[in-house]
Order: sequence, then structure tokens, then C-alpha cells
Amino acid sequence: MEQSTDKIVVLIISAIKGGGAERSVLTLGQGFHELGYKVHILRFKSLTEYDLNPNLVYHLLKFKPYKLIPNERFRHKLFARAIDNFIEKKIGKPDIVLSNLEPSDRVMVYSKLPNIMYIIRNNISNKFKLTDSNKLENKISKLQHIYRKHPCICVSKGVENDLQARLGPHITSTTIYNPFDKQLIKQMSNESYSTPHSVLKPNQYIVHVGSFTYQKAHDVLLKAYAQSSMAYPLVLLGKGKIFDETKALAKSLGIDDKIIFLGFNKNPYPYMKNARGLVLSSRFEGFVRVIPEALTLDTPVISTDCPSGPSEMLPSSSLVPVDDIDALAIKITELMADPQFFRVGLDESFLPKNIAQQYIDYSTS
Repeated sequence: MEQSTDKIVVLIISAIKGGGAERSVLTLGQGFHELGYKVHILRFKSLTEYDLNPNLVYHLLKFKPYKLIPNERFRHKLFARAIDNFIEKKIGKPDIVLSNLEPSDRVMVYSKLPNIMYIIRNNISNKFKLTDSNKLENKISKLQHIYRKHPCICVSKGVENDLQARLGPHITSTTIYNPFDKQLIKQMSNESYSTPHSVLKPNQYIVHVGSFTYQKAHDVLLKAYAQSSMAYPLVLLGKGKIFDETKALAKSLGIDDKIIFLGFNKNPYPYMKNARGLVLSSRFEGFVRVIPEALTLDTPVISTDCPSGPSEMLPSSSLVPVDDIDALAIKITELMADPQFFRVGLDESFLPKNIAQQYIDYSTS
């Protein structure tokens, strides 16, 4: 059902850098736009690494000057007041406010705006190292202070279960999956390769897409690949803190001639579409966008059975235990030999308009 054009949704995030959460914000914004909402994106930094959807309105309110305030709580209170004033004067009274990622959440806990919801995009046990007993009580107390204030929208059942288990029964939460614009993904996948590696032949390589961080477990991926048949090269898309470390590992394993490092690309879809298969090696995830993106492009996928997300989209035959190098090596070999075995379809309920409607329904229930 189309919504009235006087409806306003504001999505708040610190920056639009090249990550899955940021891409999800833009996609969700498109879903609200399709339902007739006026969609505003408010960010705290000017950093932008994606092409911006022209259907959305973008605002910048810099947090940097507030960093000079030494007391963290007072700093966030003042910035929240500035956000409320900015939205009231520049945007109008919003019907829904969606806070994305912890830097935004820590501020919006002090906001006086109506109908604020947090979008929880990661397993908090891993994100905030709640498995470490060091200062555990203090960490949990701070998180409860934030996430008990407003309803929490979790991007997978695993994320919601973890949130409830860690922060207690006073957390109001539900699960709404990330949206995926199938039409846009397919359109972008038809674009030409934007790197010198355009000579990569379709169906003649496997691909991994993700930031070079501990979470994505590139070390496990490379060691498993080294034990596999290595029948096809492995293409790595992404950037991050351990990029150089990962390149050094490839060299030490003697497989640097089989690994193609492409860096971050705001349009990874041509590589995903033309890959023999996509492999995910993560230690943990919130929802992991690349799986449904690959499924949209009819690309076979294998993954670690990490908490959380993969098991909610893939059959058990496509999954291996986290950090199990031997099991992942076997699965990579199977993927290279018979990719058709790992091909799975994408559920239509993931379309942006349908996901945005779930937010609207929840906010008015």
C-alpha cells in the first residue's frame, strides 16, 4: 500500500563508508521512498564511498567539534540536542527515526525525537567482546543503558537471540532482515569490470567480498584455499587493517600467484555475477549481505556456519564450522568442482519495499 507523501523517515549513521551496513541504509531508504516516504539520511562525517541514491535527501551534521568536550555522556547529550534541533528546523517532525551502528546509537539514546528505533546489525557478544570477562559487567551496563531506551530491530534471528541473552529481558526487540534491491544489483552486475583484471574469465575463479578484519577470517580462508585443489584462482575484494598482513600470508603460503587482491570496489557485483562461486569465511556476522547479493545473481555460495546469518539463508550442505580450515578446504574444492550443487534462490520478501513495510508495521503496532 502506498503511504502519504507527508510521511518522513530519518536514517542516522556516522558516515557512508564502504561497508555492508552503509549499503543497507541506502537500500532501506529506497524501500521507504517506494512507499511514498520522504527519506532523509543524516550523517556525522562527510566520508562517502558509495554512489548516493538520488531519491534520498542527505544531511551532514559534524560530530568532530563535540569531541573537544571531555565528558563522553555530556558530549553525546549536547550532540543529540543539536540533532533534534537540526531535524526540527531542516527536516520536520519525523514519523520514524532509525539509528544505525553504535556511534549513532550512543548519541540517539539522549534524543527526544519520537519513534526512534535502533537497527542492530552485529552480534553484540562479538562486536563488544562480551565473551571476555574483563570489565564485563561495566560493558553490559553501558549497553543496557543504550539499548533499553528504544526498540531494537535486529537483522537476523541470531543477532536478536544474542542481544536478548546478553542484555536481558527488558530489551524490546524484533527481527527484520536487511533489504536487497534485486533489480539494482542485477543492473550493476552488468557493468564492465573497473580494474585491470577484467581479463578474468567468467566461471573461472571464486570470490570473497569483505573487509580485511579479524571478523572475516582471511587467514582461515587463505590456509583453507592452500589445502584445496586450487583449480581456480581466488579473488579478494575489500580493504581493511590486515590487508598487508593477508598479502604477506599469501606469499608465505606460496599461493600469492593464485590470489588476486582487488581492493575495495563500490560495485563488486560484476565479479560476484561472473564468479564460479562465492566463499565466506567469517568468524561472526550480523546478517552478512554478500550471501543474498550472490543469491540474487544466481552465484553459488559456501560459508562458515558463523553466528549469525548464514544458516538462515543457506542449507547445511553449504556450511562448515567456524575456523575449521580442513572442512573449508574440502568445501572450496567441492565448490570449484561442482558449483551447481551450491546454487540457492533468494526469497522475494527481501525486496526493499517489503522490508520497509515491516518497519512501518512494527512502528505503528
